[in-house]
Amino acid sequence: IKDSSQNSIFKIIASILHLGNVEICSERDGESCHISRDDLHLKHFCKLLGVELQQMEHWLCHRKLVTASETYVKSMSSKQATNARDALAKHIYARMFDWIVEHINRALQTSSKQHSFIGVLDIYGFETFEMNSFEQFCINYANEKLQQQFNSHVFKLEQEEYMKEQIPWTLIDFYDNQPCIDLIEARLGVLDLLDEECKVPKGTDQNWAQKLYKQHSGSAHFKKPRMSNTSFIIIHFADKVEYQCEGFLEKNRDTVYEEQINILKASEFQLVADLFHEKEDRTPSKSSRVNVRAMKQTPKTPNREHRKTVGHQFRSSLHLLMETLNATTPHYVRCIKPNDFKEAFSFDSRRAVQQLRACGVLETIRISAAGYPSRWTYPDFFSRYRVLMRKSDMAIADKKLVCKNLLETLIMEPDMFQFGKNKIFFRAGQVAYLEKLRADKFRSACIKIQKTVRGWLQRIKYHKIRKSVINLQRYGRGYLARRYAEHLRLTRAAIFCQKQYRMVRDRHAYLRVRQAVITIQAYTRGMFTRRIYWEFLLHHKAMIIQKTVRGWLERKKFRRARNAAVIIQCAHRRVLAKRQLKQLKIEARSAEHLKKLTIGMENKIVQLQRKMDDQTKEFKAQNEQLLMAKADLGLEVTKLQKELAQVRSQQGDGSQLTSLKDELEKLRVELQEAYAQRKILEEEHNSEKLGLKQRMEELERENSMLKNEKDEMNQRILQYTKANEDQESSASQREVCLQTELDEERQRYQNLLKEFSRLEQRYDNLKEDVSLNNKFHPGHRRNPSNQSSLESESNYPSVSMSEVGDTEDSIQQVEEMGVEKAAMDISLFMKLQKRVRELEQERKRLQIRLDRMEELAKLKGTESRSPTSEEESADLAYNSLKRQELESENKKLKNDLNVMQKTIADHAFQSNSSNELHDGYNLLLSQLKAANEELEARKEEVLILRTQIISSAQQQEKNNRTESYDADLKDSKQPMDKEEALKAYHGLFESKKLLEAQLQSQLRQHKDELEALHSQIEMLKDDIQKKQEILNYTISLSPEAQVEYSIQQEITRLTNDNLDLKELVEKLEKNERKLKKQLRIYMKKVQELEVSQAAAAQDSRARPELSRQVTVQRKEKDFEGMLEYCKEDEALLVKTLITDIRPSAVSATVPCLPAYVLFMCIRHADYINDDQKVESLLTSTINAIKKVLKKNNEDFEMMSFWLANTSRLLHCLKQYSGDEAFMTQNTTKQNEHCLKNFDLAEYRQVLNDLSVQIYQQLIKVAEDIIQPMIVSAMLESESIPSLAGVKPMGYRNRSSSMDNDGTGPSSYTLETLIRQLGQFHSIMRDHGLDPEVVGQVIRQLFHCINAVTLNNLLLRKDVCSWSTGMQLRYNTSQMEEWLRGNNLYQSKAAGSLEPIIQAAQLLQVKKKTSQDAEAICSLCTALTMQQIVKILNLYTPLNEFEERVTVSFIRIIQNRLQERNDPPHLLVETKRTFPVLFPYAPSALSLEMLHIPASLGLDFLNRV
Repeated sequence: IKDSSQNSIFKIIASILHLGNVEICSERDGESCHISRDDLHLKHFCKLLGVELQQMEHWLCHRKLVTASETYVKSMSSKQATNARDALAKHIYARMFDWIVEHINRALQTSSKQHSFIGVLDIYGFETFEMNSFEQFCINYANEKLQQQFNSHVFKLEQEEYMKEQIPWTLIDFYDNQPCIDLIEARLGVLDLLDEECKVPKGTDQNWAQKLYKQHSGSAHFKKPRMSNTSFIIIHFADKVEYQCEGFLEKNRDTVYEEQINILKASEFQLVADLFHEKEDRTPSKSSRVNVRAMKQTPKTPNREHRKTVGHQFRSSLHLLMETLNATTPHYVRCIKPNDFKEAFSFDSRRAVQQLRACGVLETIRISAAGYPSRWTYPDFFSRYRVLMRKSDMAIADKKLVCKNLLETLIMEPDMFQFGKNKIFFRAGQVAYLEKLRADKFRSACIKIQKTVRGWLQRIKYHKIRKSVINLQRYGRGYLARRYAEHLRLTRAAIFCQKQYRMVRDRHAYLRVRQAVITIQAYTRGMFTRRIYWEFLLHHKAMIIQKTVRGWLERKKFRRARNAAVIIQCAHRRVLAKRQLKQLKIEARSAEHLKKLTIGMENKIVQLQRKMDDQTKEFKAQNEQLLMAKADLGLEVTKLQKELAQVRSQQGDGSQLTSLKDELEKLRVELQEAYAQRKILEEEHNSEKLGLKQRMEELERENSMLKNEKDEMNQRILQYTKANEDQESSASQREVCLQTELDEERQRYQNLLKEFSRLEQRYDNLKEDVSLNNKFHPGHRRNPSNQSSLESESNYPSVSMSEVGDTEDSIQQVEEMGVEKAAMDISLFMKLQKRVRELEQERKRLQIRLDRMEELAKLKGTESRSPTSEEESADLAYNSLKRQELESENKKLKNDLNVMQKTIADHAFQSNSSNELHDGYNLLLSQLKAANEELEARKEEVLILRTQIISSAQQQEKNNRTESYDADLKDSKQPMDKEEALKAYHGLFESKKLLEAQLQSQLRQHKDELEALHSQIEMLKDDIQKKQEILNYTISLSPEAQVEYSIQQEITRLTNDNLDLKELVEKLEKNERKLKKQLRIYMKKVQELEVSQAAAAQDSRARPELSRQVTVQRKEKDFEGMLEYCKEDEALLVKTLITDIRPSAVSATVPCLPAYVLFMCIRHADYINDDQKVESLLTSTINAIKKVLKKNNEDFEMMSFWLANTSRLLHCLKQYSGDEAFMTQNTTKQNEHCLKNFDLAEYRQVLNDLSVQIYQQLIKVAEDIIQPMIVSAMLESESIPSLAGVKPMGYRNRSSSMDNDGTGPSSYTLETLIRQLGQFHSIMRDHGLDPEVVGQVIRQLFHCINAVTLNNLLLRKDVCSWSTGMQLRYNTSQMEEWLRGNNLYQSKAAGSLEPIIQAAQLLQVKKKTSQDAEAICSLCTALTMQQIVKILNLYTPLNEFEERVTVSFIRIIQNRLQERNDPPHLLVETKRTFPVLFPYAPSALSLEMLHIPASLGLDFLNRV
């Protein structure tokens, strides 16, 4: 935790202590209370937490009651206020504790899977005092649960041990305290009755006690005291405890009021505000049903966490603890108190036995004494008692048999021990007997060792004594001789000392006089010398000061010059680095297939080398076998010769001699055959060895040729890129500078928006308090209408009163004067409005500068493109718009017609109706057909009119162009021929233009088809390569492994198919719900038509001539693209279009339909020149969007929907503003629809700010969704099947002892991450979000993926290997392929993956020579020196053919990278956000052609 956070924690803890010391004084009536204004503890509390003193003082003594129609503020009694104060202190402490625990868990959390854990639980001690209250009740309840778990665990373990080892044993029953637990926690138990009494409005402790007596009087563990009606006794497992009922209800409620929490939410300190925003601001999960909001404002329900009682929370946490204990293996340590008085050296045996009996220890001892308390495993028994075994027993390999033999010889009674499967069980005392035998064995051995050692010590001692005696004699004689010599020397020295003493005495007197004279002279000379020294010292100090000042000035001048030079060098080096990066990218793309070939050949060479080594080993083994066989045959021959000689000497029998000769000849023949077989094997080995050598030489030659080709291609690319670098350097440098300045300005502005939103929350709290004070406190107050009139008089209607928080001076002034006085002071508000105007002007200036930079960037982009004629662009735009409109309307009408026909047919023919229903059905069908024919005729008329308008406009332009040419030719003799020539020329020009348009469309179509074919070919190639790798891998496996691998592949394929089918089912269900909704609408319409037809049928009998009046067409007036509404319907319009609308309701219509409808309403208000209507509609629209986003702050779909609509409304305000800069791409009809009376530039800025806020919230929601997937998908999932079994050396696959159901983080794969990104992209695209904004969102998400992946790679050693590099490169290529497939590759998102791509390449390249170091330095430009060195240090070899990166190689890298100016941070910042830009994107849709579906319920809007 940072130092700033630690200081904040200390402040919060200190504020809790001060809050507990706040004194609440009761009033005389006893129903209200107050806090002294001089209370220092309250002031310290508000200062430490950064909250308002007056608000906290007010709400500590009051509380708010909200009913269905009104809101009341009620005073609290002193006791209630004290309980509320204590509850608030506990709540703050609990939130602070949760925050610290969350940060500790986050710091300890790792991305690796958690297999098991070790926890330490300090359980409650059993408590019984004279006064036992709610706390002792909860503690003893927890003791009951823990004691039950201890009994079941210990006794079951003891009995299961004998069962597992198959030892005959009789089961023993133990005490069970479940009835006492049921008394407390069962239905209608003590806790249930307590919670029920807490819910009663006027519940008391006495009523609760009477309910307990009535309900549990018959329980064996519950008793009522004789002398009390407000207490009860519970018989626990350890003792009886009497509890006092007073205070149980209030401690169980522990109520915290919402107003106090709101004050803490608006704290000046971010940590205090985050403590209460973190959990309470979460909205419930999105429901598929449409929420219908009541017209009246419903009271806000308190937080669910506040409604839970303390007993309910304690019971829930205790159940969770018991589940954890039951799922783990507990070990117990029992602490016994020697006495109750905490005295030293005092032991109360009765108290100790009582504690042992209560803990169940005596029961455990009884079980152990009845069975076999001592037990040894066979290896441990063998190692300890091997000294008692004989030497012959030690030679037996089976240790279990040795132990059995030993025990049968040592212990004669077979009942004293038992042999289990893995252990030997002994009765009490048998292990001590074995220990005695072992000690006797050791004792006899020790005696023998002691005897030998003592004799050796005595001999050494004798030699030492003899040697010391001889030394003493020698030293004694020498001492006597030295003493005599010393006497002679002392006599001579005494005479010499007397002579010297007399001389020293006289010399000392002389020196004393001389020293006095010298001292006087020294002091005199020193005084004069010090005077001269001080003069020189002052002179020298002045020179030092002058030297230092002059040096400082020169150094300052040098630093300025050096900084300027460094900035210039950095800019120049950045340009050079970009050029080098482009060159390296081209090299990587061109030489990629060569790298793959070289990697494959290196693997083949390594495999062939391993095969040669294996064959040489086999050859050596065969040679050794042949030599051994030869030696054996030689020995047998010599043996037979000896036997033959003996036989000849003993007997002369010829038959035996011949048999021996035959055997000798057979052995010689076998020996010759063995020699021949050996020669054959040697020849085969040599031929195979030669073949392998030739193959290796061929591969090496091919590898060298490929390397040469690669070098040539790289040189050509270098020559080509160097020629183009000089031309692009200056332009790129200027563009980079402008872009950096623009990004910095955007970043600062968006940070101001974040601060603005925080101050807006604080202002809402102040506003609510002011309204409550005005409502409930008597006295003169300013009318709120005056405030609204002040706001409406301002020239900046877009700035609400919440924006006052942008200036610190005005905030301080408001705090000093108080909220009420500041509201009444008109001069203060005028100052605030003046400050707001200045801020708005500054913001406007920045926006103009931003627009100019965007126009410059657009001009640069358009200059590089080939210029096209205006006529062709207008034709293409018109054709595309016409095609889109016709296709969308055609599809919509066909779908509606088919659905209506099906539903009407089903409803008509399935029901047994009369002939009148059939007639109504036929009439309805005829009406539908007539309406369809009328619609098609209208479409044709519209298209004909459009083509006529466009052709007339083009003809008029052509006539204007040819006027000058016709004027020159008026006086010619043949005017008719020239006119015909001009017409022919125009006809050729038209035909040429049509042909060019057709050719361009065909060319685009062919290009798209070619790209699609290329992408299909690449996908097929990748698929073939994957299947080839899988085939090679399966061939190399054993048959059993092949079966297992094929099963695993089939399972993965089936899971992927299952996921696809689930997605398909979800889509079908969504379509089904949509169709059902349409079906209900159509069924209602059919029923209404049936009723009307039934009424019309009676009239038709009298007037049959009026039956076909439905098909009569009527003329409609021209629609100007405006919608009229009444002022009273504004709230209904905002509610229908913003508050209650769901994205799925308008999914089948034109994207951003609410934005278009709102703008058409604004256009009508502008048309009738109603400024109040415009201001009111825009202000309510912005506030409603903010409320909807605050309510759905975790819904990505809702965020995307309103970001698209807000940006589209902003673009509409720009497009139809009348500014020439925004009218360049408009049609003539769109220019006619521009606003006439109002300039809404300030509202455009407010909408731009709102769009930035929605964008930031959208990014936060998307990052929270994908962040748990990143590490598993990018680093841990095995996307390449051939690398599935490859792991670094020393890192084997750990087997998990816990069940893994596949739903944890390890189940996320790359396909899951890409599917999630595709879902985000499809949602934003369906909502009509601008492609540039979509690209910025994807870029931000790719930056998050890169940062999290690279940080985990830098912190984990097990993933820094060659196989991880291959896997990571494959994953990044799949991400890039996804970008290309969705046309997002130009959005700078691919550049965000550059560091992780270079890290993957760093894991794959060679890391041995200096050339490799140079290649790494030129390759890893996006990584810092610390990151490169960290990856090299963490690199782990894949197998025995690889080596670790040497220290010398890392030093070479460090020396080469010292020139870089890299940041000092090792990890990448994950919270960095790029500044967002909303480029101007005008709509090609005409407002008069917009169709509003009837399902939206906007019938109150009139088309104008």
